[in-house]
Amino acid sequence: MKLIIQIPCYNEAKTLPETVADLPRSLPGIDCIEYLVVDDGSTDDTARVARELGVHHVVRFTGNRGLAQAFAAGLDACLVRQADIIVNTDADNQYVGSDIALLVEPILAGRADMVVGDRQVASVPSFSPLKRSLQRLGSWVISRAAGAAIPDAASGFRALTREAALRTLVLSNYSYTLETLIQAGAQHMKVEYVPIRTNAPTRPSRLMHHLPDYLSNSATTIVRAYAFYRPLRVFVMAGALAIFAGLLLGLRFLYFYVIGQGDGHIQSLILTAVLLIIGFQTLLIGLVADLVGANRKIVEELLHRVRRLESARTQPDEERAPSRRP
Repeated sequence: MKLIIQIPCYNEAKTLPETVADLPRSLPGIDCIEYLVVDDGSTDDTARVARELGVHHVVRFTGNRGLAQAFAAGLDACLVRQADIIVNTDADNQYVGSDIALLVEPILAGRADMVVGDRQVASVPSFSPLKRSLQRLGSWVISRAAGAAIPDAASGFRALTREAALRTLVLSNYSYTLETLIQAGAQHMKVEYVPIRTNAPTRPSRLMHHLPDYLSNSATTIVRAYAFYRPLRVFVMAGALAIFAGLLLGLRFLYFYVIGQGDGHIQSLILTAVLLIIGFQTLLIGLVADLVGANRKIVEELLHRVRRLESARTQPDEERAPSRRP
């Protein structure tokens, strides 16, 4: 059983030594542990430091592509190197390396396809009250979208089986954490959450520059992923709301028409017609999107088989990683 621990990095030359030093060298049930660093176009000496630390594999981007694409490229690189289990951790040493044993145990026991570390955000002292509230709200929204209870949706400390990694498709340029959980729910993967510890912050978050930026990017990712995997539900809800509003306005116009005051409420009649047309058109779009979704499932299955074949090939340890977009 081979485990590869991947670490997406962007200008992490200072924090990487502490992170690598904290990683496990052996685990029960694991025959081989290797480390893989994805250098996301760093302008410092991240790649050199990784090699000096004895990291087994270094994948380099020529320019910065973002955390989501670095994570996806890491999965591809781990699959090519015949990993049976892939663990993703952050380069800023946020997570305790010895807790990796907690992540892989449910996979080794055959209970889970994906295991996510639950930071128990309500009790993390380094999180501000606002950040704790936002994390809880985001986890609740993702739970509704994924159809499963998710205590910590933003946690990047996670383990995947080889099969789960082969089926993971990252489309976002911002963060993979939310999108992949919605995808896992849509694909009926077994996802388990285990309590983990966190270390004190070594630097400010690079994903959350400021609150409006974080909220807008997260909301866009959630809506896009949800509509991608459950288009019929999204468009039926939107269409039903428009039709319901149109019917209410239509009944209001009929009331005034019956009592002889219809001439003063022609605007309501026009708005009723507009809302009903929009509602029915939205329902039709939902049907078309659902048919497109059926084609998407076929494409995903083909992509899964292509990745399975590609992962049988070997690549040099140092490479310029291609984009994982289909």
